[in-house]
Amino acid sequence: MHAAAIDDAAQALLFAWDQAREQVTPRLSWPQLNALLAVERAEGINLGGLAAELGMLLSSASRLCDRLVANGMVERVPGRADRREIALYLTASSRALLAELRRIRRLALSETLERMSLAGRAALLRGLTEFAAAATDETTGAAARSA
Repeated sequence: MHAAAIDDAAQALLFAWDQAREQVTPRLSWPQLNALLAVERAEGINLGGLAAELGMLLSSASRLCDRLVANGMVERVPGRADRREIALYLTASSRALLAELRRIRRLALSETLERMSLAGRAALLRGLTEFAAAATDETTGAAARSA
């Protein structure tokens, strides 16, 4: 089956992502980074929405959010319609961090892609684009969860 070969090949891509994360956000865990990405995709998301997006309990999402607020990465703002509901927004520093993460990751990917043939790069892009579309159809948006 192709899944095993793709799983093996994907390790290089995952390694590049992890190296970029370690370089930019060495003190930020994967769950914290995923929370930032979820807030970035849905500015103003509430804790319940964040918990659902991350597939965790509300109490766990709240503690995760507490750490992000304490680190100056997320702001809590009272909701417009219901002041008891808290909306979450990225701070300027977390926006800069995510931009730097993407810049470093794309630089690392570019260096690897340059060592591939033009046909290989085109095939990879075509395949990954189709893969992302299929994953989005299957999971209603999960493919959009990466930085």
